[in-house]
Amino acid sequence: MNIKVIKNENDYQQALERLEVIFDAPIDSPEGDEAEILSILIEKYEDEHYPIGPPDPIEAIKFRMEQMDMKKSDLAKIIGYKSRVSEIFSRKRKLTLKMIRKLHDTLKIPYESLITDY
Repeated sequence: MNIKVIKNENDYQQALERLEVIFDAPIDSPEGDEAEILSILIEKYEDEHYPIGPPDPIEAIKFRMEQMDMKKSDLAKIIGYKSRVSEIFSRKRKLTLKMIRKLHDTLKIPYESLITDY
C-alpha cells in the first residue's frame, strides 16, 4: 500500500485509477483498507477542487414536484395562484419569504436550496 496525499490533478487521476482496481476488495483486507483511505482522500480533493453549490431554487422545486408527481396546479395550492407559479417558473417573480416557508414545510425542500439567488 503506497498512499499519499492528493496534491494535484495527476495525483487525483492516479488515485481514481487505483481505486477502480481495488474497489471490490474485501473490507477486511489490505486492499479494502487502501480503498477506504483512497476514497476519503479523493472525496477531500473533490470537495476542495470541485465544489457543488446548492441547486437553483426553481430547479429544486421542479425536481421535488417531479419526485412527488405534482402538477403546477398542485403547487398553486401551496404558494398561491397558477399565474404566480408561472411567473416564478419563468423567473419574472422572486420567491417571497412566505412562499419559501410554505415550500419548505410542505415539500421539505431545504431552506438553503430555496434562498439561493437566481
